[in-house]
Amino acid sequence: MSELFDIYDEGLNHIGVKPRDAVHRDGDWHQVFHCWVIGRDPNGEAFVILQKRAQGKDYPGKIDISAAGHLEAGESVRDGVREIQEELGLMVDFRDLIPLGKRLGIAKEGDLIDCQICNAYLYECDQPLACYRYPRDEIAGLLKLKLDEGLRLLSGEVEAVRAQAVGLGIIELEIRRRDFISSPDNYGLKAFILAKRYFAGEKHLWI
Repeated sequence: MSELFDIYDEGLNHIGVKPRDAVHRDGDWHQVFHCWVIGRDPNGEAFVILQKRAQGKDYPGKIDISAAGHLEAGESVRDGVREIQEELGLMVDFRDLIPLGKRLGIAKEGDLIDCQICNAYLYECDQPLACYRYPRDEIAGLLKLKLDEGLRLLSGEVEAVRAQAVGLGIIELEIRRRDFISSPDNYGLKAFILAKRYFAGEKHLWI
């Protein structure tokens, strides 16, 4: 049975409930939870954890946010914290998340039209990449990308960078901007900039 999502109009007013497949077919606005896991190595170098989508999922093979998922009908954003446990094996208290606010995102992949109201957060975690536990039917593997390298890549300064990898049969993966899920508002770059500002000591961040 298909999941049910709350749907919204252009003013973000709740207008009903629809099955997941119909929401993505019709391009209805719906709510999702996004968490960018960030950390620092013992030498102080900052990094971001990313996932590489499994081939059988939406956006197959693309590089995506650390943990993300849809909010089902009737759920609040606090319920979204389960995605961090399900996708990364981390038990996280919602109060420990660093809020980035809401972002409106539109993406198209084949017949899928994805109009998302993204509730975005950072979460700081310094554990080694190999310690993460993830569902292999949904996630092909995880990447640990140095924050400054990611900024250089996503800003267009360089064509490619290398990231530490787990689950992909190699210890490093070369990645390019086209490997990320595309977004017209450069969402990934904005998230990396906010992570940089967070590590610089800023307390009030907004996507």
